[in-house]
Amino acid sequence: MNLHNIVSGAVGIVNPHSPGEIRVSAGYDIAPSGKQIPKYITTPVTAQIQPLTFTDLQHTNGLNIQGILKAAYVNGNFNAVNRPRQQGGDLLIINGEEWLIVQILEEWPDWCKFAVTLQRGEQ
Repeated sequence: MNLHNIVSGAVGIVNPHSPGEIRVSAGYDIAPSGKQIPKYITTPVTAQIQPLTFTDLQHTNGLNIQGILKAAYVNGNFNAVNRPRQQGGDLLIINGEEWLIVQILEEWPDWCKFAVTLQRGEQ
């Protein structure tokens, strides 16, 4: 049962859903200069962006992350760093802003909640 789908209509009245995309890390290519260039597989999503709860803040406390942190709810399963599976580095793009998925807070068969931190982008 996808509880996120059940409640998302009511929550969306107060906090509208945001269309975006998740860029799932797919390794990297090597430029002629030797620089690593990340590769991604893009998946369209609709995200619910909310502030982190007190419990979420406790979960992320040991990650030593500074900057703007939020929680995102999306249908599907995506990754923060998962060293045994060699996965991670997935990005959530919402309203032109790039957010790095830093920790999975809830993972269910049909949806997940993860902590994201705002990235600076290309300089």
